[in-house]
Amino acid sequence: MRSKRSKPWIHRNSRFIIAGISTVGAIITAYLAIEKFMGGVVTCPVAGCDKVLESPYAMIFGLPLALFGFLAYAGMGTMAIGPWVINPDSQKELRSKLENWSWLLIFVGGVSMTIFSSYLMYIMAFEIKSLCIYCIGSAICSVALFILALIGRDWEDIGQLIFTAIIVGMVTLVGTFAVYAPIHSPIADQQDIYAVTTTSTPAKIALAEHLTEVGAKMYGAYWCGHCQDQKKLFGQEAVSKLNYIECDPKGKNPQQSSCIAANITAYPTWKINGKSYEGTVSLEDLAKFSGYKGLANFNNL
Repeated sequence: MRSKRSKPWIHRNSRFIIAGISTVGAIITAYLAIEKFMGGVVTCPVAGCDKVLESPYAMIFGLPLALFGFLAYAGMGTMAIGPWVINPDSQKELRSKLENWSWLLIFVGGVSMTIFSSYLMYIMAFEIKSLCIYCIGSAICSVALFILALIGRDWEDIGQLIFTAIIVGMVTLVGTFAVYAPIHSPIADQQDIYAVTTTSTPAKIALAEHLTEVGAKMYGAYWCGHCQDQKKLFGQEAVSKLNYIECDPKGKNPQQSSCIAANITAYPTWKINGKSYEGTVSLEDLAKFSGYKGLANFNNL
């Protein structure tokens, strides 16, 4: 009697690998999302990472794109390990149905994530023109998940699979273009979306005037989310009194040479009394660093 042919190695272990890759992707996106929510600065081994992560493309519906990436990876990992919680002896039929449906969902998710990641890679390369290692890592994870979804099991109807991929791909592209339609590209004539509308108190105005008097400079870029957070702390009127240096050549009144001469590697960066302070700095700390002795009730009118 001929023995039953065993499954290929990749078919036996594909779900384990998918779960592992999903975990890696979830860790990457969770780190980026947490830093965004906490207002921290992402540590990146290459220059330009902050430009990608602070661009308008990094936000969807007012939330960090990384948050949606984390949910996608968490979903893929859950679908990969889902059937394992079902007892194969007592609930064999249920487990079989769950395996089939989860494989289809994994494939759909892999197609959608790969197409969306490909679009973001295009934006990073040709629109933002900066390199983000974390984004590339996430894109590699997405492509790997798609490949594993494709080869990780023995699909009976390849034609139906291709048709599903085409439909999912079209829906993903239409949805992606719709979400990013208001952005088009991060250029100077769209900077009105970054306008500061918060109100300045007398103390904030006095601090801004003092910072300018002592020669303090704030280096930033118009697309930088942390720069906008810094400006919002001051308010509209006080910001107009700051000595702000625009480092991006696409921004208004750019002074890129000044930024290069000052060795600016992160936005925003404050230069006060010969010292540098990176990231969003509280008004209280700015007052301390600059020797400000005036009104200090920055949170009151």
